[in-house]
Amino acid sequence: MKYIDEFRQHDLARTLADAIAREAQGDRSYHLMEFCGGHTHAIFRYGVQDLMPANVTFVHGPGCPVCVLPVGRIDQAMRLVEQHDHVILCTYGDLLRVPASGRKSLLKAKAAGADVRMVYSTTDALKIARDNPEREVVFFAIGFETTTPPSAVAVKQAHAEGLKNFSIFSNHLLTPAAIQNILESPEVRELGSVRIDGFFGPSHVSSIIGTQPYEFFAEEFQRPVVIAGFEPLDVMQSALMLIRQINAGRHEVENEYTRVVTREGNVKAKALVAEVFELRRSFEWRGLGTVPYSAFKVKEAYAGFDCERRFDMPAVAAADNKGCECPAILRGAKRPTDCKLFATVCTPDNPLGSCMVSSEGACAAYWSYGRFRGAAANHDARRSRT
Repeated sequence: MKYIDEFRQHDLARTLADAIAREAQGDRSYHLMEFCGGHTHAIFRYGVQDLMPANVTFVHGPGCPVCVLPVGRIDQAMRLVEQHDHVILCTYGDLLRVPASGRKSLLKAKAAGADVRMVYSTTDALKIARDNPEREVVFFAIGFETTTPPSAVAVKQAHAEGLKNFSIFSNHLLTPAAIQNILESPEVRELGSVRIDGFFGPSHVSSIIGTQPYEFFAEEFQRPVVIAGFEPLDVMQSALMLIRQINAGRHEVENEYTRVVTREGNVKAKALVAEVFELRRSFEWRGLGTVPYSAFKVKEAYAGFDCERRFDMPAVAAADNKGCECPAILRGAKRPTDCKLFATVCTPDNPLGSCMVSSEGACAAYWSYGRFRGAAANHDARRSRT
């Protein structure tokens, strides 16, 4: 059965590739941005780009919350745990290795004696708080809309249990605000180094917020959006849907991932988030700068579980590595191969930027699947077929 399924998938992939080749008009180009790193990895792992005609190009966007978190926020967390011996800092694995100021990282802070612990869920962080009542346990909460509900659950659970030693450092981000920021950037408006004709909408995020939030900027900026699943066939079908919209001059929100995503999204999850969190007036994104109303903070009603209220955590102004092109890559203005550090001094064993650290980063995708080694040859081969 497995081999039959693989044969059918291969046959369907070829059918989709042929349809895309027929419908991609030879006198125009199609630049399609995938916002989510899960799509980027699917494209490179399965060679989806190689099945596209030469005038269909995938543009890599922000990727993941670890990629777009500014250095200053990591510096704040590092200072907290280094200056307070009674603090236990919990967070997810990818974030531990992201370079902060001075080439430091949370992993290096841990090696130097700070109590930094990797967890797999907010449940793990709550357990650590229960097991260490004499210590302050801070959960470094990070993620797009997909991981915000679990953080809200953790805050409510801590409140219900009376866990006075638990708080969160909220770095939860909103994807529609970031997409709007990209579309408003000079690189897009002035048709400079970036041109975006359509978007692959993030699938897991959309399972929470639904398709409705994308309708505004699809109309306002006249760019089609297709909510795409993470399987390679999902990406190909979504690319075909975007190309058809572009050819027809339409700019609508379409949902390829109907098996998971609805227009309304997860109503209960959204209500839970609204109970615990509220919008920040502004928040800094790596590569995008300050983006208005693009992140969550803990509401006053749950202020006791807000790390930034509990501790003195002044903002830290910090710059990225000058040679790292990660900020431009996150905006879709450059590719990993445009960075002089990529695959030379910047590797997964020695990452200089968040795009190489994160498992969903564009640089990690290029490296993991070796696509950069034959990128030029693959491009020439595709062009010769069209």
